[in-house]
Amino acid sequence: MLFAGSDRDGVAAGKITAAYRRWAEPRVVEGRIYRTNAGRIEIDSVRQVNPDLISDYDDDIFAADRQNARDVRRRLRGNEDWPTFLIKFHLVEGPDPREELAANADLSPEDLEELRTALAKLDELGRHGAWTTATLQKIQATPATRAADLAADLGRDTPSFKLDVRKLKNLGLTYSLETGYELTPRGKAYLNSL
Repeated sequence: MLFAGSDRDGVAAGKITAAYRRWAEPRVVEGRIYRTNAGRIEIDSVRQVNPDLISDYDDDIFAADRQNARDVRRRLRGNEDWPTFLIKFHLVEGPDPREELAANADLSPEDLEELRTALAKLDELGRHGAWTTATLQKIQATPATRAADLAADLGRDTPSFKLDVRKLKNLGLTYSLETGYELTPRGKAYLNSL
C-alpha cells in the first residue's frame, strides 16, 4: 500500500490506522506485515464496505484521517465498479529484517549455497523456466526501468513478472523503486559470485 502526502506522515507517526481503498480484489491479507512508503504496517483487518453507507460518525473515518463520509468517497481512486475495502492496521516498530538482509553484501559460502538453493527452487517451480538469474541480470543492467518494459524484454507478462520480482525482494536481492527496481548490495554480491 502506498500513502500520499499527509497520509504518509500520519501513518509514519502512528496516527492513521485505517484506510479506504477501491480495489478489484483485496490486495492485503489480515495478519501480514507490508512495507509501505510510510514504514512497515501489520494488517489487523480487511473488509468490504459500501461507501454509500459510511456514516459521518464512524470512528474509522477519523482513524483514516478523513473529515466525513463524503471526504472518504471523494478520495477513492480506481474503477467505480470495484468494491471498497476498509483496511485497519498498525505501524510495526523496529528495523525491517529484510532491509538488514538486503544491506549485507558479505556473503559466506553458506549464504551463497542457501541463495542458490532458494533460487533453483524458484526456477523449478516457475512457469517460465529458469528465470531468476536472467531477471537479476536485467535489473542490474537497467535499474529504475518500468516493470512492464523489463517484463517485455524478458518475454514475460507484467503481473507475473512483478510477483516474481517480489520473491527476489523477499530474499533480499532487489529493492523496489518509485519506477522499477535495483539490486541490493546482497543482490550484487550474489551476481558477482556467479
